[in-house]
Amino acid sequence: MGEKVTSALLFEQMKSFVSLAGTLNLSQTVRDLQSTRQTVRRHIALLEEMKGEALFTIEDRRYYLSEAGQRNLREAEELIARGEAWLNNASGHVSGLFYLTAEHEQGFTYFLQQHPLGMMWESTSPLLAFGLQCWAGARGRIEADEFQAIRPYLMIFRRLADDWVCVEVGDKSSFASWYGWEKVRSSVGYGIANLPGGGGFANLLSQPFQETRVTESVRLDHIHTRIKGPDSDELVPISYERLLMACYFPDGSRAIAALINRTHNITIKGLSDEVAQSMPKELVMKTTIP
Repeated sequence: MGEKVTSALLFEQMKSFVSLAGTLNLSQTVRDLQSTRQTVRRHIALLEEMKGEALFTIEDRRYYLSEAGQRNLREAEELIARGEAWLNNASGHVSGLFYLTAEHEQGFTYFLQQHPLGMMWESTSPLLAFGLQCWAGARGRIEADEFQAIRPYLMIFRRLADDWVCVEVGDKSSFASWYGWEKVRSSVGYGIANLPGGGGFANLLSQPFQETRVTESVRLDHIHTRIKGPDSDELVPISYERLLMACYFPDGSRAIAALINRTHNITIKGLSDEVAQSMPKELVMKTTIP
């Protein structure tokens, strides 16, 4: 097989592709990228030549994503987001496991570090270990009897287009105990892409969900962030451990179940103990397993 040629401008070419895919308007893309029509067209043409397939079709001077363009878009978005985060020392790996940091002018912060499952044995709560036991007994089937004991503590997400959408919130979940059951119902249909930080950051937030779906397994993360309180717009620090579990609906379609335990007992690279424990003590979850 012949050696593949890698373009030195690959990052800029992908940005042209993602921008044009979002606007489907060459003039708008040129303005957004502060580029030229000739440059954007050349970037797309070179990408199509390297990929060996058309990313767009043009009808009556209007751009449309081709099937190949739709298939390649999400990965291009993720590569750009990961590249920019890596350049700013905001993402990488610790002992082969993913970590992510983000801080925004509006005060929003997000720190995540993936951990080996063995870290659950060091948890101050048996909730996550019990959740893993239920998942294994149910073989990932959401409606299985073995899964019902942990289900009230879960948020369940379904893949919809290019996003993960919340379809169920348990009445004993961290989300419910934070916001109150009255506000829980309005969260159904809420997607990760709508979280603070913008679309590019949302791609990084969805990376753990995507990995769990592809591997059809489970994943443990420690997270510290700042989110709006239940009764005001003031950002409140919150720390938690999260177990993501690949699951299946009765029709065989895939889901992700998120089990969250708010705790001060988290470990994240570059995050001081002072910040990790800045969550108000009354927000630490005191859960008892069935």
